Amino acid sequence: MTDPSPGTTHVELRAGAYADSVALLQVSRTVQGLDGVEAAQVAMATELNVDVLTSMGFEVPPTATPNDMVVAIRLADPAALDAALAGVEEALKNASRRSEGGAELAPHRTTAAALREADPDAVVLVSVAGQHALVEAMDALDAGHDVMIFSDNVPLEHEVALKRAAADRGRLVMGPDCGTAVVDGVGLGFANVVQPGPVGIVAASGTGCQQLLALLDHAGVGVSSALGVGGRDLSAEVGGLSAREALRRLDTDPAVELAVLVSKPPAASVAAELEKYAADLATPVELALLGADQPDLTESAERILTRLGVPVPEWPVVGTAGPATGKLLRGLFVGGTLAGESTLVARAALGTVGTELGDLTGPGHAIVDFGDDSLTAGRAHPMIDPTLRLDRLAQVAADPATGVIVLDVVLGHGAEADPATLLAPALAEISVPVIVTVVGTSSDPQGLDRQVQVLAEAGAEVHLSNARATRRALELLGSNA
Repeated sequence: MTDPSPGTTHVELRAGAYADSVALLQVSRTVQGLDGVEAAQVAMATELNVDVLTSMGFEVPPTATPNDMVVAIRLADPAALDAALAGVEEALKNASRRSEGGAELAPHRTTAAALREADPDAVVLVSVAGQHALVEAMDALDAGHDVMIFSDNVPLEHEVALKRAAADRGRLVMGPDCGTAVVDGVGLGFANVVQPGPVGIVAASGTGCQQLLALLDHAGVGVSSALGVGGRDLSAEVGGLSAREALRRLDTDPAVELAVLVSKPPAASVAAELEKYAADLATPVELALLGADQPDLTESAERILTRLGVPVPEWPVVGTAGPATGKLLRGLFVGGTLAGESTLVARAALGTVGTELGDLTGPGHAIVDFGDDSLTAGRAHPMIDPTLRLDRLAQVAADPATGVIVLDVVLGHGAEADPATLLAPALAEISVPVIVTVVGTSSDPQGLDRQVQVLAEAGAEVHLSNARATRRALELLGSNA
């Protein structure tokens, strides 16, 4: 622990203390708003969090382990330390009350006990540390429920076991790492607000699903269901077990006129099997499977509209980015599929494009998914907590080799309440051209038009289509690339 003095910091470790990353994000924001506090971070001492704290100027003791909570405060007024620490305690207590739902009744001690009182048709949402999701999800399947697993970092062998068990029971496992779903008109996870309509989506891709929701909404087409199945479902190991069950369900839904299967690049054998399966269904199926030489998501949306007999609209662009001066493309994304799609588009034009965090400061082009499991262990997803991306954005913008920066902002329930306002001050300080994809609908709580306007006023060129945004960035690079 450091002693307070003008311009200094206070850092302490709390061994064995724990709170989830979303709760600690709120604690950090509460403490940072206190009088006399310039900066505050309360987080578990994972390797990534320690790196972020170090980049912010905090000296974390070398004895820190992921089982320790770090309380780090920078004080403009050292006399404010006692009040700031009291604020930490109060914020932690409030976070604990919220996690318990403020209920006066004692919470159920196990999932199995809670399921005994659950509606038989309820979907069970599992959001625990990834290594513990198997037990909770299996309890739900045994009780006859479908399961949505929001947890990330779930071992692959656990996913396979759960989906095989679900197939035996005629149930659906959405996930793991299922960030988006619309079930019976209700959005779950990071879900955009859409009108009901003739399209049903099966998504082995969270932000890929959201991009389709946004594009279809702009064209005036609604979606009745969006069943997320997890980004690994179409891998060779999982074999599309959940995708098959989800397609079967959409085929029996009278509201669905056209089913869409969207996925990150699948295993070729699994894609072929699902294509054969889809061909035997009564409901037509449009495949939107990303990959080299495959249609991008915007092209898939246009094919969907054409099949429905709906005119393809102009995809909106607000603002105009200036010319590139450097030669490198840098992409900092919060959406995994959006990052993947941008990488596919960029590689077709540029060749090699790095995807690791360290590549952002390397000698080549780079596009990084800040929502990757390796970057969210012990941290809230970057759709909620932009700290890590903002830190790297400043580094990338200061690099004279950077020619164009590509970003995404994802709206919807569960996402940051006002992401444009958090991002705009950083954009206003950047001289490099910035292209931003805003993925959202007109009914999203953040206000799509306002988010776009704030970003454009900060100097960004803003697109609704992620593929079009990436191609625009490549156009700006031109002969510099």
